[in-house]
Amino acid sequence: MGFVKSFEEIMANTKVTADFYDAEMLMVFWETKPEIIAKLIPPPLKPADAPIAMAFVANYPATNFDVTYKESALFIRAEYEGEEGNYCLAMPVTNDIAMAGGREMFGFPKKMANIHFEKKGTAVNGWTERRGVRFMEVNATLNGKPNDPSALTLLENESGEDGVIKGVSYNFKHFPGPEPGTLDYDPRLVKQETLLKPKVIEIGEAEIIFKHSDYDPWTEVTVVKMLGGIYTVGDNSMLGGKVVAETGFLEFSPYAFLKWDMV
Repeated sequence: MGFVKSFEEIMANTKVTADFYDAEMLMVFWETKPEIIAKLIPPPLKPADAPIAMAFVANYPATNFDVTYKESALFIRAEYEGEEGNYCLAMPVTNDIAMAGGREMFGFPKKMANIHFEKKGTAVNGWTERRGVRFMEVNATLNGKPNDPSALTLLENESGEDGVIKGVSYNFKHFPGPEPGTLDYDPRLVKQETLLKPKVIEIGEAEIIFKHSDYDPWTEVTVVKMLGGIYTVGDNSMLGGKVVAETGFLEFSPYAFLKWDMV
């Protein structure tokens, strides 16, 4: 295995899906303000019917692409041509290959960070830290009762009869050009689906705590009402993505800084 790969080496390392085995995740859901969603979502995406935000912290102990790491993320609900999904505002990770793969293939706004994930009995805790600021912390008590019953509806709406949870993500794939103030190409809206096949699902009350950071402004997604937390352990599969639309440089430029630390 050298800098230049043979055709056989390329084919042997080509994966149809990115698979995560015994993935451990804590997802928390809350209602935010509709005007916040409207401000943060780039066209041609539109706000979903309900102003829902979601964050997670995850531990991936084994994958089919020879990488183990931790990850967190912040999403808001959006829709494109009538199909709801989650627009990703941030996705910190603890591994450089996981960062490069998600950014370069799908457009996920990944950055390197320190991430903690721990479960003790019914208590789950996670946090994310960058540039010396622990800007996000999540806590959940898995007592079978969410903060609000509508959290159960969110889970039911995305679960199939076989128990598989399908998550639709929307990201904009774009890269800065070599000339200052340009992009290499018109930003592309990528739709990508992930299948979660949980072996364990536990529900409980949750909280999310934000701390101001100039570089990770998660505080913008205000918590109006916490809905609850869902803890899962299972096998996840990231399917291939698809470019479903393009948008113009000037139209997209206010939203083009999720992947870089700019103040």
